[in-house]
Order: sequence, then C-alpha cells, then structure tokens
Amino acid sequence: MADRHKEGSKSKYTLDRQMPGAFEGETVTRRRFMTGVTHGAGAVAAMAFTLPALGFAIGPLFSRLPWSWQPIGPPEDFTDTTYTTKVIQIVQGIGEAGNSIAYVRKRDPAIDTEPLDQYNHWVALSSRCMHLGCPVRFVAAAERFICPCHGGVYDFRGMVVGGPPVRPLDRFYTRYNTSTGLVELGPRYSVNSELQRFSPRDPGQPLDGIGQYLYPPRFDTASLTSR
Repeated sequence: MADRHKEGSKSKYTLDRQMPGAFEGETVTRRRFMTGVTHGAGAVAAMAFTLPALGFAIGPLFSRLPWSWQPIGPPEDFTDTTYTTKVIQIVQGIGEAGNSIAYVRKRDPAIDTEPLDQYNHWVALSSRCMHLGCPVRFVAAAERFICPCHGGVYDFRGMVVGGPPVRPLDRFYTRYNTSTGLVELGPRYSVNSELQRFSPRDPGQPLDGIGQYLYPPRFDTASLTSR
C-alpha cells in the first residue's frame, strides 16, 4: 500500500487518506453520502409532483372518445333560411353534462360554395366559441351568432366578423340515413377561414397559415378527416 502511495495513486479508504472521523473499511465520505441522499430525495420529490401533472396533461391526447352518428330529425325539419337548434350528446355516460347544442340548417348553394359531398348537405355548427369555448347564441333577427363572454360575433355561415375568435365555428358532419329517413349528425371538425376541413382543434387555435402546423390535431376526438 505504501508503494501505491509513492506511485501517486490514492487509496480508496478514507482512513488511509487521514480524513477526520473516518472508519476502518469506509470508502465513501459522509459528505458525499449525504450529498447523494439529498439529490436522490430531491429527484424523488420532483418526480412525485411532475409525473402526475404530466400524465394529467398528456393523457387525454392518447384516449379516443367513441362517436356514433346521432339522428336529429327528418329533412323537413330544416330550412336554408334559419337554424334549428338540436341537443346532441358529445360525451357518453355522464348524463346531461355530456350534452351540447348544434345549430343545423339545410345547405344553401347561393352562400355555401364549398365543394358538395355526402357529408355536408346540411350545415351543422357547433355552439362553442372559438375564442375560449363559451357557448354562442344564434340571433335570428340579426342572422348572427353572438358570444356573451368576450363579444365574439359570427355571421350566418359561422365566419368570424367581430371580436377575438381566431377561426370560424366548428362544424359537424351530416348525412341522410336512407333506412330511417332521418338526418344524422356525425363527428365534429374544425375549419379555417376558407372553410377547409381539419381534424378538431381546441378553441383559441388558429388554422390559417402557420397555425395549422403550430397546433396539431388531438387524438381524443373522432374525425372523418386526417388534416
């Protein structure tokens, strides 16, 4: 051992290094031991706070809510001059708390110029404001959707004409069921200012320009489109 000291190597034992209070056979100083214990306890405490919060934040991104087409009435219930209010279920299994409102009308080719397909013979707008998600109300006399929270205003087509909303009102797919003779409401989807369809986004997330890339779609809502 003396030869190793002469060669410049240091003993791994604290007693050989003449540390005060060292014990025979001890290889880790109490300072290093307590430092390690403190860092370990800090890491455990940090994980105890961080992991539950992280799981709460990202958990919904990987859970997909089921959606079934919902009948909302016969075609004659809807006109192209005004909206009919329909109560729909957006979350199953929680009673009335899972209900929402959709504003539905017949498509008007004079103003609804987006390409016609099997899912938009009827226009169904969501009642969630695209600012912070407050419920909007359709005012028939003014042909406007009004948000009472922060003054958001949408025109007859659901396009933003005033206030802070960042995009038009979300929409629902619609279809006609030949077996039942009823109009049915499908999954929700979001649109940009040109009414291009996107997978559902949250309120406050714009879809024009770079916004469609900054706010990717969530996986917790079914959709018939992948954009």
